Amino acid sequence: MLKKHYRGGILEAGCDESGRGCLAGPVFAAAVIFPPDFYHPLIKDSKQLSARERDDLRKIIEENAISFAVGMACNEEIDDLNILNASILAMHRALDKLIPTPEQIIVDGNYFAPYFEIPHRTIIKGDSIYQSIAAASIIAKTYRDDYMINLNKSFPEYGWAQNKGYPTKKHREALVSFGISPLHRKSFTLLPLQYQLNLI
Repeated sequence: MLKKHYRGGILEAGCDESGRGCLAGPVFAAAVIFPPDFYHPLIKDSKQLSARERDDLRKIIEENAISFAVGMACNEEIDDLNILNASILAMHRALDKLIPTPEQIIVDGNYFAPYFEIPHRTIIKGDSIYQSIAAASIIAKTYRDDYMINLNKSFPEYGWAQNKGYPTKKHREALVSFGISPLHRKSFTLLPLQYQLNLI
């Protein structure tokens, strides 16, 4: 059973991101504030859920949250800032949209940059401990998946509707055949050595 909050009696936002390990597209982040007494037994880390379960839970989260928001950082920002800082930027952009403003922020992972004067706490594997972080992981994942499915219409050769930009075999083979798109992260190792050797 996930915990409802890290600190009780205040507006607490859980934050998480999606897409850090992708080769293409933006990184998404979400922030979620739940009512103090809200609990749903099926909300958990998005990686432990099927696509259908995530979509169903997204509706429940959106209907029951006091506030939720999504932010993103594009592939150019990822290349300029590095993926960690771009992920934090996306989280800050999500937090910017929350109404009301949270009094406490809890973040999945072990690093976060201060957001104004609001206290924050980083929690390793927080998405498997706290409900609001798990909910944020679901929101970030579903919004990013929808975004990549839409991008696939312009770049169908990379299979983003299926792989969402992650480094699958098909995605890497498409990079060999078609080269990089404007949405690929140039600072990432897009083609490991074994694929590069095939180009010689």
